[in-house]
Amino acid sequence: MEEKTFIMTLGQFLKFQDFVSSGGEAKMRIQEFEILINGEKDNRRGRKLYAGDQVEINGDHFELILEDEN
Repeated sequence: MEEKTFIMTLGQFLKFQDFVSSGGEAKMRIQEFEILINGEKDNRRGRKLYAGDQVEINGDHFELILEDEN
């Protein structure tokens, strides 16, 4: 079984994508946003996201890709 590589939490992802400006705002907004992770609704700020995960936020689609640092 292939081990998934952890990238960031959902709250961190929202900040990275400029949906929110702080962790406190992320906590509030996650309850308002329609968030699907790999097709399933999820509103946990601490949800771990892994390479290859598909994230949809209010109709915007994202795929987490881990780039090789070498």
